[in-house]
Amino acid sequence: MNKKTLVTSLLTCSLLTVGVLQSGYKPWEEGMFPLSEIHKLDLKKAGLKISQNEIYNPNGTSLVDALVNVGGCTGSFVSNQGLIITNHHCAFSAVQLASTPEHDYLTNGFVAGTRKEEIEAKGLTCRITDSYEDVSNKVLGAVTQVTDPASRLKLINDAMKNIASDAEKKDPSIQAEVSEMFIGKTYVLFRYKTIQDVRLVYVPNRQIGEYGGETDNWVWPRHTGDFSFMRAYVAPDGKPAKYSKNNIPYSPKKFLKVNANGTNEEDFVFILGYPGRTFRHRPAQFIEYQQQFVLPYVSDLYDFQNKTMEEAGKKDKATEIKLATRIKRNANVLKNYRGKLQGLKGIDLVGKKKEEDAALASFINGNVAVKAQYGNLMTDIDNLYKLINGDAKRDLWLAQIYNSTSLLGLSKNINVFKTAMEAYPAAQQEAFFSQNLPRLKQFLSGNYEAFDLAADRNNFKRMLIDAAVLPANQRVNATNGITGDEKAIDAYINSVFAASRLKDSNYVFQTLLASPKSLKEYSDPLLTFEKTVAAQIAELKPEKDRREGVLNKLMGDYVSVKEKFLKKGFIPDANSTLRLTYGYVRGYWPADASYMRPYTTIKGILEKGATGNPEFDYPAQIRALWQAKDFGPFEKKDLKDVPVAFLYNMDTTGGNSGSPIMNANGELIGVNFDRAYGATINDYAWNESYSRSIGVDIRYVLWVAAKIDKANFLLKEMGVKI
Repeated sequence: MNKKTLVTSLLTCSLLTVGVLQSGYKPWEEGMFPLSEIHKLDLKKAGLKISQNEIYNPNGTSLVDALVNVGGCTGSFVSNQGLIITNHHCAFSAVQLASTPEHDYLTNGFVAGTRKEEIEAKGLTCRITDSYEDVSNKVLGAVTQVTDPASRLKLINDAMKNIASDAEKKDPSIQAEVSEMFIGKTYVLFRYKTIQDVRLVYVPNRQIGEYGGETDNWVWPRHTGDFSFMRAYVAPDGKPAKYSKNNIPYSPKKFLKVNANGTNEEDFVFILGYPGRTFRHRPAQFIEYQQQFVLPYVSDLYDFQNKTMEEAGKKDKATEIKLATRIKRNANVLKNYRGKLQGLKGIDLVGKKKEEDAALASFINGNVAVKAQYGNLMTDIDNLYKLINGDAKRDLWLAQIYNSTSLLGLSKNINVFKTAMEAYPAAQQEAFFSQNLPRLKQFLSGNYEAFDLAADRNNFKRMLIDAAVLPANQRVNATNGITGDEKAIDAYINSVFAASRLKDSNYVFQTLLASPKSLKEYSDPLLTFEKTVAAQIAELKPEKDRREGVLNKLMGDYVSVKEKFLKKGFIPDANSTLRLTYGYVRGYWPADASYMRPYTTIKGILEKGATGNPEFDYPAQIRALWQAKDFGPFEKKDLKDVPVAFLYNMDTTGGNSGSPIMNANGELIGVNFDRAYGATINDYAWNESYSRSIGVDIRYVLWVAAKIDKANFLLKEMGVKI
């Protein structure tokens, strides 16, 4: 379709901005800009040297065509043979699944010398944005006469699903999804191409790809070589297909040119990527809910789970590898949440939001026409959040229970399957069972991949202890009768795990799932516990839907009246759709007399390594090469070293991991992977003074590939001469 017809507030792009810069250029206050909004920006004045049409061309090929969403991260094509560069941590789960104690790619890294040696990246797909279209009128047209909140929300969700389904029927080669850009206000249909066969090509040693570990996570200065290479494959006819030895490398419409010269301080840079979620257009009550309930509970819970799993991983290498991905994900979230908590309190964002909302309320009450339309808005928001806060502790428990205990996640999958089967007449249950069993086994295999009995028991115990201290009006039905006494909880867990056979995967796959009869006749205390949890969630759902329906309408009105008050429009919050951000390579002052320059070097790797912290261990070749000053063409002359990582004031969040960092000519000069600790608050508020993102410098990527892992064939494929 002609993308010129596609409307403006859509593909998500991030823009980090600055004070008054070059040529008197005055940038936006913050930004994750939809591509449809690029025409409003004066990127030439900001420092861009190519035309804006080369970034996004609705009627031709542009840099956007080199972008992919890889398993929730961003990646970019860097050759015409489907070669993709992204982060090490984005490939981590696939590397873990490919690893064994005998072939520990997670620790030692992996280099495929030939295409035949490339390994299937299990669980990862590549999603490429094909086109988009504003469908707000179609979505909201279904609810113009509807006043009941729950009914309104259901009709909106149904309309979104139907629009996406119709798009897929018109073009079976695409996957369609309607994304909510502004809650209750703006909706966009995105069309995607999905590549199912993705393979690992090159992953550096863990001491490089995860250098600094959790000590350095969300921290600057940083020295992590957070990069990896994958390759996308399609069927011989060019269509997406599942993994097969007969598949061929995908040939993208566009791939990025790699510039081995990197950047200098104050250079203009920009990012294209798929930022996950931000919450900048929410009222004070939302921020208060996050600060008081979500952030402290989840970070504390994940800290406990990680300590439990790390202890379990000490018993053998296989268990360590099995639990590695979950530990890494938890650690990333808990440190991020703690950073957010510190940031929220440090700048008193709740207080600032309350001041903004008070000013907004005064504006509403001071204008007769506005008051007639929005007079109850602020009171309605406050009343709704009182209800939400009143159930917060129980709702958070219910939201975390399945992720906390692998066997409960497995129990849920079995119970859902069994309930669906029993909904059919007896004569049809055998057919349902046979048809859907392979998919169920696939889900259960995923549950078992991260299952360790000792860790599961301890995590389940923690959840029971938490449930026992919930307020009387927020109790969990499944734990009724289980007291908060630790001995009583231990006795209950001992009896449950002794009686349950779900911990035995062979029994589940070969006996329990042997036939519909064996499944229906089997009784298990964990299945019973999960069924009670699921029943309570179902019981609470109507009220939850009603609240979400009310919130949907209120947030649409909140943004609309705020636009009237401030006399300007807003950039939609991030929602995992494609966006652009731009800014400059720039250091910052995190505290008085503490300037952080924007580059780190190999020298810093050696300095940290001398502290004795095992997370700062590094391969011996790095020291030898550095001492010999064997930097090749990747040395930054003014630093007399190879730059490892660098800072820039662009607006990023989760999902921007792996995003290509491009220079003024649209050439790849780095890969985004993190934010500085003070910038974890970016999801709620962005500020040029402290919001800094971190990328691995392309010169370090190329140096490691060439000098450490002898992957010169990749440099040749990318057109890099050494």
